[in-house]
Amino acid sequence: MDLAYLAEWANLLIRWLHLIAGIAWIGTSFYFIGLDNQLDPPRDGNPRVKGEQWSIHGGGFYHKQKYAVAPAVLPEKLHWFKWEAYWTWISGFSLFVLIYWANASTYLVDPAVLDMPPWLAVLLSAVMLVGGWVVYDLLCRSKFGEDETKLSVAMVALLVVTAFVACHVFSGRGAFLQVGAMTGTIMVANVAMVIIPGQRKMVAAMQAGREPDPKYGRWGKQRSVHNTYLTLPVLFLMISPHYPMTWSHDWNWVILLAVALAGALVRQYFVSRQLGRNPLVLPAAATAVVVGLMFALRPAPNPALAGIEVPPIAEVHAIAAARCATCHAARPTFEGIAAAPKGVMLETPQQIRRWAASMRQQIETEAMPPGNLTELTTEERTKLLAWIAAGAPAQ
Repeated sequence: MDLAYLAEWANLLIRWLHLIAGIAWIGTSFYFIGLDNQLDPPRDGNPRVKGEQWSIHGGGFYHKQKYAVAPAVLPEKLHWFKWEAYWTWISGFSLFVLIYWANASTYLVDPAVLDMPPWLAVLLSAVMLVGGWVVYDLLCRSKFGEDETKLSVAMVALLVVTAFVACHVFSGRGAFLQVGAMTGTIMVANVAMVIIPGQRKMVAAMQAGREPDPKYGRWGKQRSVHNTYLTLPVLFLMISPHYPMTWSHDWNWVILLAVALAGALVRQYFVSRQLGRNPLVLPAAATAVVVGLMFALRPAPNPALAGIEVPPIAEVHAIAAARCATCHAARPTFEGIAAAPKGVMLETPQQIRRWAASMRQQIETEAMPPGNLTELTTEERTKLLAWIAAGAPAQ
């Protein structure tokens, strides 16, 4: 079978796994953060119990208790939560390699941003993935980690620097996914390098008849809280390739930071609600950020279209055949493409007219062709936009 066809199936199946594992991990994370925030004082006065919660779900009652450090006796069976996180990262990283590293010249490199060979882009991407975790972990283990306010400021500064560098090194689309992959790597490394090892040491201490060191619980809780605030921004970055008005903008790194802020504000509102508060200023601020972006990113009138003669459909068809249909066809001829992206085919005048409205944003933001691989000229781009603005006439 054709390698491009097999790659499409790999993309589909790995993406499906990524969604399944991600839902399981995020659901578990949100549940336990919510549980922590809604614990009541124990009614039996057990000094070892930090809090408890009664709840009802699925037709049954549940009674949950959280210990300040550990119970007096280690239970025979413990349920661990780790593979949801691990498989989310494994599948997500596999997708990143399959799409962005294997096709770095298309999706990771943009000569208009920084002209570099694909191998160098992949190397820089890998260094940033590892470096992001190392810097973040060192910050948490430093004196900053003892003061959440100072640590939060340092983490925001790290995000600002990362967003700026990524958007000035990689293509806009690649930069957003790079930051998303870095953040996701930090999140899963929190689980694999801090939370789970700490829990293993607590269990080992109890098995040896010692009282577990409470610092492991504090460290695990700190990293878990960090993960919950990173979740919504990461979800946006994962879906951002479908919305080029964000990553194709000249100030894309500022847009990335603004959306991350909106996501963090929404998550803070969830947390506040779980603690019995209702600070409506948080979702209002998040809404203001998003609405502000909507207005800031709205398409401006294109002066190049003023007075330009609307090209006939035959000319539009010729441009699309040369610059678009190598990928957007029933049988793509572009190397590595097995099926028309998103099912959009632009081989006939009828197909071109059908997708005209969708084509506008892709052409206007210069998201398509990716990296302008088919060398769509400025004049051709203007003609296509003029034809679309005129209502995509059939003549």
